[in-house]
Amino acid sequence: MRFISHPSVLLRGAVAASLAALAATALAAGPKVYVGNFKDNTVSVVDIDTAKVVATVPVAAGPDGIVVSADGKSVFVSGSSASSLSVIDAVKDSVSKTIEVGNGPQGLALGPGGKQVLVAVNGADRVAFIETASGAITDTVPVPKPHTIAIKPDGSQAYVSSQQPGSFAVAIVDMTTHKVSGSIALDKPPRDLEFAPDGKRVYLTLAGTPAVQVVDAVANKIVAQIPTGVSPHIAQHFASLAQGVVVVQGPGELQFFDPATNAVARSIAVGKQPHWVDISPDGKRLVVSNEGGNSIHIVDPASGQSQTVDVGNAPRKVAMQHAPTAAQTVGAKVSIANFAFVPGPTTITAGQSVTWRNDDGAPHGVAFKDNAPGAPLLLPGEQFSRRFDKPGSYEYVCSVHAYMTGVVVVKPERQL
Repeated sequence: MRFISHPSVLLRGAVAASLAALAATALAAGPKVYVGNFKDNTVSVVDIDTAKVVATVPVAAGPDGIVVSADGKSVFVSGSSASSLSVIDAVKDSVSKTIEVGNGPQGLALGPGGKQVLVAVNGADRVAFIETASGAITDTVPVPKPHTIAIKPDGSQAYVSSQQPGSFAVAIVDMTTHKVSGSIALDKPPRDLEFAPDGKRVYLTLAGTPAVQVVDAVANKIVAQIPTGVSPHIAQHFASLAQGVVVVQGPGELQFFDPATNAVARSIAVGKQPHWVDISPDGKRLVVSNEGGNSIHIVDPASGQSQTVDVGNAPRKVAMQHAPTAAQTVGAKVSIANFAFVPGPTTITAGQSVTWRNDDGAPHGVAFKDNAPGAPLLLPGEQFSRRFDKPGSYEYVCSVHAYMTGVVVVKPERQL
């Protein structure tokens, strides 16, 4: 005897399988890296855990500087061939705001506490201070032909590379008074500069110099060099790594150096004309943009192994999305057990998250009445989280059992 399934049964099975696949995809999402494709006028969004491009976002022409806000919710991208910054909503991965800053904005830096973004407005010979929350320009400081910016870890000073022909320098800006308080004269154009984690040294690259300059940030003078080979572009000592790293464009290498001896210890090939580097939140992966190869390299600093991900045309700057601090993310947990949400009403503060875990023997789901993305299907043992940024009351139901209901009450964030 041959059994024939009813079409409705087959349809329900197909829908359940699709929902399960969607839920699994949502649960697998990792931190993202934002890559500015200079010639495409786009930003590629890459899930670092899956090593896949998950979105491509059109932005202002000539994307150059990129920084991610401290809470991970916004990405600021400067359009060096335009006069504006594009602000990307990191949840939707689309541009939510455009900020006019003046002609040719280039390097960006996130200010103390993440409340400000500093912009090197090269064509207007100034550094602009932008309030991250509102996007308003709150002040400007005259600096001739500013290119890149680094802010001291204690937030007291900003060092700005100034590419004014005939008077190359690093301008030092007091972050309290917003005045230029000093400068370091240079004989060649400065490219990039980055502070060491302790704020005592600055790693500076110069056009046409095959070595990184080590600057004493107290005496404000060059005290050593790190020989690298042709065209070092960015040197960085991330706090989570014992060694510093240098992206060297000539040989196409990521070099590792000893901060104590300023000697290069090893190198990893990272493609044609590498440009920038950032580190993952867990400190276990470095991301290097490969401008000449239209790709990024995800590098394991421990083993030296790397993975290539194709992105857009001429990727330059990269910026990792880091997890919010514990104070921002600690929220509440809801257990799904005995065909109920426990607790049903849940109270948190704006900016926190709620995690639902299926502790039952049957499949369940979470569907929100405000139509925000939920979890269509959670199998036993699976979980789902949502971050709530705006105060209010958010009702939800089980997407499998409509009689199961709950609510999340979000109170305003406390002002410190």
